[in-house]
Amino acid sequence: MVLSKACTYGILASLYITRETNKKTGYVSIGRMSKELHISFHFLTKILQELTSAGLLTSMKGPKGGVALKQDAKDITLLDIVIAIDGMELFSECLLGLPGCGNEEPCAVHNEWGGIREQLYQTFRSKTLATTTQQIDEQNLRFALPELLDS
Repeated sequence: MVLSKACTYGILASLYITRETNKKTGYVSIGRMSKELHISFHFLTKILQELTSAGLLTSMKGPKGGVALKQDAKDITLLDIVIAIDGMELFSECLLGLPGCGNEEPCAVHNEWGGIREQLYQTFRSKTLATTTQQIDEQNLRFALPELLDS
């Protein structure tokens, strides 16, 4: 897995929030999101705090509280979420974690990884929460984890 589990869950949660926000206005319950996505409540809460700290989400406490997007879904890219949780290292560091890997001293997968890394960057940069949730809905794509992968 190239993305951390937290980052993957952050993307899934952001897509969930976007879909729920499209249905109604207001805040999305973290408890309900945790159950429907099959992600541990405590782990999900930590992830959502990171996204809130990064300025992507806003939160409200109380019975009608939860989380909501801080910006319009068309203005938040998957790259924004990746950077908020995992940082930019995915797009600049060696796949094998070798220090100093580069054109001068490449690792065994350097040449292949460079192209894949750029393709991932462009994909994450071009996909917004709005376009991705629209694609999920139009093509009836799945985005929730099976219960077996519950953390």
